[in-house]
Amino acid sequence: MISSILITVFSVIACIIMFFLVLPFITVFLSLFGGEKIKTKEIKKEFDFGCIITAYKNADITKPLIQSLLKQNYKNFEIYLVADDCDVTGWDLEDKRLTVLNPQPALKLKAKSLIHAIENYKRKHDFTAVFDADNLAHPDFLKTINLYANNGMRTIQGQRTAKNLDTMYACADSTGEFYKNYIERYAPYLIGSSSVISGSGMAVEYNLYNDYLNSPEIQQGKEKWKKMLQEDKILQNFLVHRKEKISYAWDAVIYDEKVVSRDQVETQRSRWLFSYFQNLPNSTGFVLKGLFGLNFNQLFFGLMTVSPPMFILLFIALIFMVVGAFIAPAMGLGLFIAIGIFSLNVLWSLYLSKVPSQIWKALYGLPFFVLGQLMGLFKISNPNKNFKHSEHTRTVSIDEVLKNTPEKITHD
Repeated sequence: MISSILITVFSVIACIIMFFLVLPFITVFLSLFGGEKIKTKEIKKEFDFGCIITAYKNADITKPLIQSLLKQNYKNFEIYLVADDCDVTGWDLEDKRLTVLNPQPALKLKAKSLIHAIENYKRKHDFTAVFDADNLAHPDFLKTINLYANNGMRTIQGQRTAKNLDTMYACADSTGEFYKNYIERYAPYLIGSSSVISGSGMAVEYNLYNDYLNSPEIQQGKEKWKKMLQEDKILQNFLVHRKEKISYAWDAVIYDEKVVSRDQVETQRSRWLFSYFQNLPNSTGFVLKGLFGLNFNQLFFGLMTVSPPMFILLFIALIFMVVGAFIAPAMGLGLFIAIGIFSLNVLWSLYLSKVPSQIWKALYGLPFFVLGQLMGLFKISNPNKNFKHSEHTRTVSIDEVLKNTPEKITHD
């Protein structure tokens, strides 16, 4: 009797694991029948963008990003650099479209920097665009975002991609981002749900973004310091809760610095993993809201965000597959097939993304990257002690990146 109950419980959990292994393939398959949501390429208005850059302790790393924004094939914008806890006495980059803010005392929290920037807007911009200090903007970034805004979209996530593929770890990190860009952002957007927000390279309608910054989650989170849920997750939860759809602009490219060592993997992934587990109640809530409220956007977004991180999902699936081979052979076989589908779908999504050759050549390094993620898993119990600010070192210009990058891939 007891063994029968255990096998039943095992089989139920195995079915859940199989569902999440196969879900990415179903998502990509359905997206092939979806369509780009851009209905017109007619530009009726050049929207006004307030571009916020948040820097912590190192303002100089933002100079290539600022220069890339100043080179935009678009004119209607202002740049606000929040140089938090930075020495800007020798700052030498000036432009009438650039405002450098050096808050005193230091804010030491990204959410506070974002609020500080908006409080110092020169005017009420139509959209707020957010960038990390290490980003670079493609010359057509704002122009492309403006096209989506002209199609009535209020929240637009750009495609964040690597500006450096110079180490095995950087390539492995970029592989994960290419995969997530397609599975969690582009494909859901094509089938009528919301893109998961990347954390930078997105633009949100001013009033909507201001409401988010004034939401209880942000206001309460300011007191939690590093235990605060990541800003990108609070934003996407806020938007989807309001039944807003988060669009994904494949051609609005933002270049992002990828990790170059295992230490950086541990540092970065420990924060991300902590935030994933912290956000599980919200993700589960969206699944239930979407299911009982008959809202596809909330349901599918909930499934995307509740799905376990790739290495955790595969690790658990392999354990259940081995155990299943002895106590429930049918479940073990099902998991074996599901793992195969999941693995092939990773390669399919990379193929559809037309990733650079360096990615394919560095796939051997994924196990080392996963090891770094596993080590990061052991650091999530004490955020205030273990979560460190990511140090950025790649000060390359947008011209250098474009010179070494294949022609921008479009999905028209």
